[in-house]
Parts: sequence; C-alpha cells; structure tokens
Amino acid sequence: MGDPRGFMTVERETPRERAPLERLGDWDEFHIHMPVVDLQAQGSRCMDCGVPFCHTGGMIANMASGCPINNLIPEWNDLVYRGRWEEALDRLHKTNNFPEFTGRVCPAPCEGACVLGINEPPVTIKNIECSIVDKGWEEGWITPAPPQTRTGKRVAVVGSGPAGLSCAAQLNSAGHDVTVYERADRIGGLLMYGIPNMKLEKKAVVQRRIDVMAAEGVKFVTGVAIGQDLPAKKLMDDFDAVVLCVGATKPNDFFARTPGRDLNGIHFAMEFLTKNTKSLLDSNHADGQYISAKDKHVVVIGGGDTGTDCIGTSLRQGCKSLVTFEIVPQPPDERAANNPWPQWPKVLRVDYGHAEAAHRFDYAEVNGKHLKHDPREFAIQTSEFVGDGNGNLKALTTVRVDWSKPQDNGPPFTVVEDSEQEWPADLVFLALGFSGPEQAIADELGLETDRRSNFEAEYGKYASSIDGVFAAGDCRRGQSLVVWAINEGREAARECDRYLMGSTKLP
Repeated sequence: MGDPRGFMTVERETPRERAPLERLGDWDEFHIHMPVVDLQAQGSRCMDCGVPFCHTGGMIANMASGCPINNLIPEWNDLVYRGRWEEALDRLHKTNNFPEFTGRVCPAPCEGACVLGINEPPVTIKNIECSIVDKGWEEGWITPAPPQTRTGKRVAVVGSGPAGLSCAAQLNSAGHDVTVYERADRIGGLLMYGIPNMKLEKKAVVQRRIDVMAAEGVKFVTGVAIGQDLPAKKLMDDFDAVVLCVGATKPNDFFARTPGRDLNGIHFAMEFLTKNTKSLLDSNHADGQYISAKDKHVVVIGGGDTGTDCIGTSLRQGCKSLVTFEIVPQPPDERAANNPWPQWPKVLRVDYGHAEAAHRFDYAEVNGKHLKHDPREFAIQTSEFVGDGNGNLKALTTVRVDWSKPQDNGPPFTVVEDSEQEWPADLVFLALGFSGPEQAIADELGLETDRRSNFEAEYGKYASSIDGVFAAGDCRRGQSLVVWAINEGREAARECDRYLMGSTKLP
C-alpha cells in the first residue's frame, strides 16, 4: 500500500448525514459525500494484510463473510489513496455492474471480514466504493458501451431486480440480444420499489443505470407478468435461452393463526413500501394511492433492513407514534465469543430509521450505539391483534420471552409470566422476510423446486431441470442480499453464454 502505516495513524471516519429532523421533511438521500482528501486518507487505512478476507465472499455460520462478488477492494482502496480515480472505477466495474446500488444498500459483509477489524474499526469499504462510482458519473466516465458484434442468439431474462439486471448486462456485453421482462410498470424490481427513495434514489441513481443499459442494447418490457400475461412456454419458443430472476416475493406470515390477524390495518411491509414509492414517483403522493401512516400509531414487526425502511417511511409520513418488535434478544455492543472474525459481526447497530425515530419523538442525541429513545423492543412476541369492534385494528398485545430458558421439544425461549402488555396500533407492518418465489412459472413449465419452494438449480451452474432455462438470485437461493443477487446474475449469465456458444469469456 502507498501508506503502510495508514491503519495506525488514521482513524475510521464515515460520511456525515443530513440532520435527522431535516431529512424527515423530504424523500431525498441523506448521506453527504466526504471531501476527496478525507476519502484518500480512509483509503490509506487498507492494510498490506497479506491475505485479505474482504473480497473472498462466502458463507460462514449461515452468514455472508466478505464480498460475494469478489470486489478487488485492496486494489481500488490503494488507487483512491493515490488519486487515480478513473482506474479505481475500472477495477470496481470488473466485478460489479452496479456499485452505486451496493455502495448505498449493501450491509457491507466486506467490512465484517476486514483484517483490520479484528481489533480496530474496519476500513470504510462501502463508502469508498460509493464515492468511486459517484465520481465516475460526475466526471462523465460512465457511458454506454454496446458490444462490437452480435451473436444472433436471443435471451429472455424474467425479472429486473439486481439479479436480472446484472445477468442482462453481462449477456448483452457478450453480444446476445437480451430482453428483460418486468411485471411492474417500472424496471428495477426490489431496487425500484422495495427500497425507499431516501436510501436509494430512483430517478437519479437507479433509472440512470437502466438508461445506460438500454443505450447498450438491452430491451426492457414492463407490465408483463410471465406465467400470467404471457405464457412462460412462449418465451421458450421465441428465445434461445431463458433466465429466471423473479426473486422471492411470497411474504412470510408467522401470524396467520394469531387472533385478529384479519383486522384492517395489518399489512405486509413490501405492500407498504411499494405503494409509497410508486405514489411518490407517479405524483409526489398527490394521487393518495398509498398506505398513509400520518397521525397513526405504527408498529413494525421485524427488525431487518425492511423493518428499518418501514420506520423511515412511517416517520416521513408523519406517524403519531412508532415502535418495532424483534423476537430475538438485543445484540451485544461488541462481538460475542461465539461470533469470531471473519463471521458477520452480530452486534447492536443504529440504522438511519432508528436514529430518526430517536430525534423525532424526543429530540434525543444519538450516543454511539445507544439511543435515548430507541424504537426497538427486543425479546418480545405478539400474541393478539385487538380490534375496535368494526373490523379495524386498534391495539395489539405482547408477551416478553426469555431466551435463556429454551423449552424441551418446543421454542428456544420461554414466555415470561405476567409480561402481557397492550400497545396502541392503527397500522402494523409485517417485515418478516419471504418464503420463496411465486409458483406460476414453475407450475406452467414443471420446474423442479427444493423443499423451500425455490427453483432447483445448482449454485455455480444455474441450470434448471428444463433445458435452456436457468435460475438465479433469490428465486434460486432464497431471500438474500442485493450483492448475492448480483453475484448470481453475473454467474448465471456466464453459464447461459456457455450453453449458447459452447464456451464463454464472461467472468
């Protein structure tokens, strides 16, 4: 590295954010870019560690460790430190078609596996990645690059989320004629409608990349649900290969048998987030075609990224109160002994929505990882949804759970006696993950599925049980990270290219 002592002399710094109470008044992104000199200093913290784990993505203890798309992190950290930004962008694009997406929404398993992170705060990999690509757009270095020749082969990609887009980009670069089918009215899938605008701007960031892909020759068809509006068998007749990247969109409903589940006011998180973003993009919310949390008591059940996005969206809509329930215990401040490096560190984090809630309800100052008003309640289970007598939700009841007392042949926790509590609730958003892909295409084609209903296709090969049909992303592996979807889309493109041409030069 250019500065072999940088990790010893420079402390970790992350970008400033717009003040929480300010950003709650709009739907714009809230991060502020760091000055170039500060970014170069952060790049110098990347050690000459000998065996970097940051870019060797894999699964350890059922969690991502390192970068699943094998980003060349030490290389572009060093190039940023030296001020060679265009070269850094080139190295970034070698492995990642959409660094402006991952640089904003990825939880950064690369940082969890950073060697420096064994005993010091890790390198700010995610921020440097985002800064490289944003500078590339600002400088005009990112322009359409259509293939010089075409193969004459036609490929249909079903689904335009991160797996579908990365697959289409790679297949197009190999010279194939690629058509992407999307059932929504806009391209982007999860990137467009599943992630709120303040976290990932749609027009300025997502649509910008889609426009470049279109200029490179990728064809996009919206408003067509394969298996419903257009038979999947029609694609097999019209195209030389089909790649299914339809995601895992069947939401989990662990409360199906909970009393009061059918009351008005209980929604799956993705319904709430999708309608809000669509209305924002269509009319700046003037059409009223969204679920409004204004002046309502909101409860979010589920504490992952989707739950946090429900928090941030509800706050911007003007909710009266907000609390989020997690059945798991509160994570520790530091790695536990059974969670060693380079596993993903299971520690308490304050995400953007948590900090905003703290400021919104009592103007609290955020103190490290602890908030004066934290919207999260840990080790808590919903036992009943309470109605108002007219079919509408008015409250819910909970009990506390003790994970130190697992039950024999039962749950890994025990309900705490006399812990029942009632919470006011006009709206409940269920952010409980997804059980698998919808089955219309699999049923029509007779695709083999695994025990979790995912499309059966071996990782690394992606060939389904039907010749010429491939599967990648969440519909194959189950609900996962955007970066894993990009990984699988790229690799599925490689195997599809090999199927079409007999060999491949795609990575």
